[in-house]
Amino acid sequence: MKNTSLCYIENEGNFLMLHRIKKKNDINKDKWVGIGGKFEYGETPEECMKREVYEETGLIIKNYRYCGIVTFVSDIWGTEYMHLFTSDKFEGDIHECDEGMLEWVKKENVKNLSIWEGDKVFLKLMADKIPFFSLKLVYVGEKLTECILNGKAIKTDLNNMK
Repeated sequence: MKNTSLCYIENEGNFLMLHRIKKKNDINKDKWVGIGGKFEYGETPEECMKREVYEETGLIIKNYRYCGIVTFVSDIWGTEYMHLFTSDKFEGDIHECDEGMLEWVKKENVKNLSIWEGDKVFLKLMADKIPFFSLKLVYVGEKLTECILNGKAIKTDLNNMK
């Protein structure tokens, strides 16, 4: 089991996305994701998020919203607890990332990128400003097989999620 933080940095209707193309043996290989990574010893979710954002982008987060916890269950990669954030206040200059290419992408276009199916679910919850949530996403291989929001199974039409 691992704990991670992920932040979707917003600016002028865009998210700063990371196209994961540089690391070998990367479970997110070739996917587009927000900015984040694994907890270090003793870190809070917020500390992890701020550190990872700074390390991967050079940006310093000045304000954020803690959106929820996403529990990923996978027959391949085990279980991960991801603490999900957004931020629209930051400072600094973006630098090159050793895990992939950073690019500003219009929010409405993110769903058309190569992202995990479950990312569409939590991106919609974030866009709808759903209060702090707990989302469980169950994967068999790379296929999303189950979504549970705040303890209740939900059906999703992933093709129509915004």
